Amino acid sequence: MVRLQPFDVDGRRVIGVEVALPKTKLLVLTTDKGYIMCGALDVKLLNEKLAERRILAGRAVGVRSLEDLLEAPLESVTLEAERIGICPGMTGREALLKMA
Repeated sequence: MVRLQPFDVDGRRVIGVEVALPKTKLLVLTTDKGYIMCGALDVKLLNEKLAERRILAGRAVGVRSLEDLLEAPLESVTLEAERIGICPGMTGREALLKMA
């Protein structure tokens, strides 16, 4: 099952996507410029194999819901995210505000 949920993050619109898979969930919060995702996100792949796309993204691990993802600290971020001031340890909310 796929669930879409809009979020208001300090006056900015963010779309949450939850994909229920056998024994796990994929969780994503996205703006029109970038996104944060659960531990399934491969930041190394984005930085090395897809660098020319300049993808703005971050990864949080140990999250179980979209709300968790919003408040969790980011474990890793893409090089493009670092360029705009997003860094590991920043909450999902803080990162999304920089992506808005």
